[in-house]
Amino acid sequence: MDVFGHVLTRHARQCPVIARVAESNGAIRCIKTVIQYFWRPNHGIISLLKGFCNSVFLKGVGIMAASRTKEEDFIYEEVKKYEGIAVSVKAGFLERLLVKKVPAGKLHPNPDDEFCIPSVGPSFSIVSKYESSFRRDPGSMEPLTVEKMHPDGYLILNGHHRWLAALKCGIKKIPVEIVNPTTIDDIRKMLAASDQEKRVTFDLDEVVFCSRENEASEKALGFPAGLYFKERLRLGIPALFHYLNTKGYDIWVFSADYYSTDYLQSFFKRYNARVDGVVTGTGKKNAKKTAEKKEIETLVSKKYGETIHIDRDMLIQTFSRTKEFNEYPLSGSSGEWSKEVIAVVEKLK
Repeated sequence: MDVFGHVLTRHARQCPVIARVAESNGAIRCIKTVIQYFWRPNHGIISLLKGFCNSVFLKGVGIMAASRTKEEDFIYEEVKKYEGIAVSVKAGFLERLLVKKVPAGKLHPNPDDEFCIPSVGPSFSIVSKYESSFRRDPGSMEPLTVEKMHPDGYLILNGHHRWLAALKCGIKKIPVEIVNPTTIDDIRKMLAASDQEKRVTFDLDEVVFCSRENEASEKALGFPAGLYFKERLRLGIPALFHYLNTKGYDIWVFSADYYSTDYLQSFFKRYNARVDGVVTGTGKKNAKKTAEKKEIETLVSKKYGETIHIDRDMLIQTFSRTKEFNEYPLSGSSGEWSKEVIAVVEKLK
């Protein structure tokens, strides 16, 4: 009999039917019997479930340890190995440019990622799909997004399931893209470097970069910069950024993906456009990211009295002190979009 069946048996003494089922068939069959037996009122379901839940939660750690797979044990040990000693560090430009594959043993799971959280854990169906793909074609593996880590190796930011699948396939060197993601300290420095009291925000992936087929774009960068910078900038973005700068606005871009701040600033500089604030990795949802988001919002609200958020089809002006806001629809026309935004900003109070 499994541990859940044992717990149910101990707390189902008031009901011999459930006790016998739990003793002989374990938890799953017993739970079905509980549902059937207690579907009628006045059968003490509250007290039974209360006792069952208390026992399960008190034994939670032991139950999880007993049911972990060997892969989960490995992930757990990897996380524990660097607990309290690992810290993210900045990777140099040449390292980010030249290092494209690293030994599998130099890659470490991120304890803040839901992949490493026991209550969520890895999806073994996803791992299995990647494993099948890599065994057919090892070269099909997309790079993991990582950041440099002290005392050694790299911390995985995106690609945990691919990492585990590669390990199961025995792949010795794994393709990576090394980035220096934005930190809270970086944001504090960005805010301290500015003397403006208003800003404009853009979604980098959806609004600033081309994200639709056949979308009008700025001229691609020439050789050799074009080999390094792969992104396509929407037509009119440099002119719009320049206009907003002359009006006294700081420009902040946000991305769900991970980019190095200096990479983006260097990219925009080649188009004679200035970006004052960069926040990346917003697509990841965990307790650490939630706390960081709240801290960023607090820091920004203290710094800027006015924020304009510009989307493809809407411009929203907000005031941090009064919480008032104004909305201005945009047509979203690709060729005229930047001109339309400028015309709306000209009319703002």
